[in-house]
Amino acid sequence: MLSQKAKYALKALLALANAPEGKLLQSGEIAAQESVPKKFLDLILLELRKHRMVDSVRGKKGGYILGRSANDIMIGDIIRVVDGPLAPIACASVTAYRRCLDCKNEKACMVRLLMRDVRDAASGILDNLSLAEAAERGIACGAPPARRRKRALAKVA
Repeated sequence: MLSQKAKYALKALLALANAPEGKLLQSGEIAAQESVPKKFLDLILLELRKHRMVDSVRGKKGGYILGRSANDIMIGDIIRVVDGPLAPIACASVTAYRRCLDCKNEKACMVRLLMRDVRDAASGILDNLSLAEAAERGIACGAPPARRRKRALAKVA
């Protein structure tokens, strides 16, 4: 199950992906826009910064911006940074494998095989969906998809 922390990280990154190119967003803006507790969001943004998913600029006019192109940030990577492996159990994980102590025959363990299928299905979706594609789909709560917003901004100008 996706943690609340990962959900907030996705919301924040989608808000940044939907922001006009080069525009910095302050954590307070993101928190208000996405209904995320600001103190919790600040901790999440620090973690995302450590993994170069966001960059920050200090100061009154500072804020956050994506650390690299939204096309280069995969949803699966975001979830792994915040929540850890995608696998529901350690013996089914590719990135954090640990053998189960109670398993007599790991190769024939139906629980492991089933959870490996779950992990592979999740990975197949999340590792092939970029932040840019998710933003284009309009996944962020309350934020319009980037393409529609750009057209709307062009009409205003």
